Amino acid sequence: MAAEPGGDAAIIVRSLDEPELFALIFRRHAPSIQRYVTRRLGPGVAEDVCADVFLAAFRQRHRYAPDRGDAGPWLFGIATNLIGRQRRAEVRALRALERTGIDPVTEGFEVRSDARLGADAVNRRLAAALADLRPGYRDALLLVAWGDLTYEEIAVALGVPVGTVRSRVNRARSRMRAALGGADPTSIQEDL
Repeated sequence: MAAEPGGDAAIIVRSLDEPELFALIFRRHAPSIQRYVTRRLGPGVAEDVCADVFLAAFRQRHRYAPDRGDAGPWLFGIATNLIGRQRRAEVRALRALERTGIDPVTEGFEVRSDARLGADAVNRRLAAALADLRPGYRDALLLVAWGDLTYEEIAVALGVPVGTVRSRVNRARSRMRAALGGADPTSIQEDL
């Protein structure tokens, strides 16, 4: 299938008559959705949840608002809702990271043992703090941190006003800093 011109909205609208075009939406957005879901739930269930995201999106494409343009926030919203059904698994994974210091998502990518030793202590505290956040706060914070979404995109994804997103992210960051003893884990620099 040749690449289709137009944005996501145009492709989704056309996919109502030509369902095979929806594969373009999958190709454009699956890598970022997969990374986000993997970070939230771990690799064990991420592939299935990611597939469920696109299956749900395909089934709901007739309800997509064409004025949205980019389908990313819509897909992240579906992913976040499906992750919500997996919250217990997410909290278990964060608690396991807290106990062991081993992040199953990034473990294979860390090559420097000295950086890893320092990161283990932070990862444990970070995992505990994430697990202790309210689900809405955790969703908003991780959509910023792991989904790379803007506040406006998160508002679309979660179906809440932008002000609510700003408030949730701010409160989540404050609680994370407090849980980490005032440290900001995003400011930790590793020498490469």
